[in-house]
Amino acid sequence: MTARKSTGGTAAEVRTSDVIAFRLHAHHLTNRQPVDALHEVAGACGIQSSPPGSALLALHARVEEVTQDRVDHLVGEDKSLLQTWCMRGSPFCFPTVDAPVFTTGVLPATENARMHLITGIDHALNKLGMGLDEAVDITAEEIGAVLSQRRLAINELGEELAERIAGRLSPSRLKTWQAKGPYGANQPLGEAVVHFCVRMLTLRGIVCIAPRSENKAPFVLFEEWLGHPLPQVDPDSARATLLRRYLHCYGPSTRKDFAAWVGVHAGDAGPWWTTLEDELTLVEFDGRRAWILADDLEALQSPPEARGVRLLPPRDPYTQMRDRDTIVDRKHQRQVWKSVGEPGAVLADGTIVGIWRPRKSGRKLALTVQTFRSLSTELRKRVGEEAGHVAELRGASAVQVTFEDTPR
Repeated sequence: MTARKSTGGTAAEVRTSDVIAFRLHAHHLTNRQPVDALHEVAGACGIQSSPPGSALLALHARVEEVTQDRVDHLVGEDKSLLQTWCMRGSPFCFPTVDAPVFTTGVLPATENARMHLITGIDHALNKLGMGLDEAVDITAEEIGAVLSQRRLAINELGEELAERIAGRLSPSRLKTWQAKGPYGANQPLGEAVVHFCVRMLTLRGIVCIAPRSENKAPFVLFEEWLGHPLPQVDPDSARATLLRRYLHCYGPSTRKDFAAWVGVHAGDAGPWWTTLEDELTLVEFDGRRAWILADDLEALQSPPEARGVRLLPPRDPYTQMRDRDTIVDRKHQRQVWKSVGEPGAVLADGTIVGIWRPRKSGRKLALTVQTFRSLSTELRKRVGEEAGHVAELRGASAVQVTFEDTPR
């Protein structure tokens, strides 16, 4: 197959239903995979691990025999799964062998683009008269002395790092560094800057996240945790691999949508996008023109049908696509994508048919399902069966499912 460069050309027309089916298959939501495919599934585009517990449910939706103990072992003992801040400055879980893809491959190529990835730090840096890279470099130089042989949550880490960095600052910068900032109650501005900088250090492969303890996700030094430093790879190669994985899971797509998924501005996407121009082909669906990996075009035109029920958690990889109209009617989107109190999504035979929210009391899980259309008795039964598995993963021994129809 000959790929068309991403500078124009005739678009192949595809059906929206095929786009949905293609993405579901790429996200391993057509059929659950055997447990020995767990690493492959986690590495498709990474699994966001916030809010807590969402990564476990996302893996369960894709892989058979997933348990909390199994995932904990892979992260904490086997260390073949790694946790770190990643796309959009959010915590993700992915195979350790893929660390360069989800660190170096995510790290923007310019300081301006890096500012966009950790939006909000510019105010503090302007007050300090400090550039982002300067702040990150200083934090990198001091973090070893603070974190070596330790596990510290971000607040503890930020407090100790800020204190060490304070000793390196000029009197004028020190005054601003120690003054109260606008980011948290009574939080010095310098501590907030350190919090932002640690996100950059995860993408440099200097720190990563250890398993949760006492409801905290502590940071550790990457090299101490794994026993070796982050493998050095060519940044362009890492970016190309990240974009291939994105397009395989979310294609057909655009620069703008990819940039939003990474967490940068559309104008920042060039260093990723230009690495693959010769591998892309243009398609059109639902009046949109977008790009797909040329090698995926045949699969896009004849994808397998998705069957089964999945209770996708908040921020599941599948619902992280930017062209939301493709998978959810616009009138229901505010229910699916809420900035506060995010629900999960009910996926039934390839269609998002509602949202769900859990409430746990002791060993009982109450699960409320709000549907976008009337569900058959059989489909409600299958949702109930899936809710039983979710309850087990959440440490409950019983589940009660309540269905509510969305008012029309």
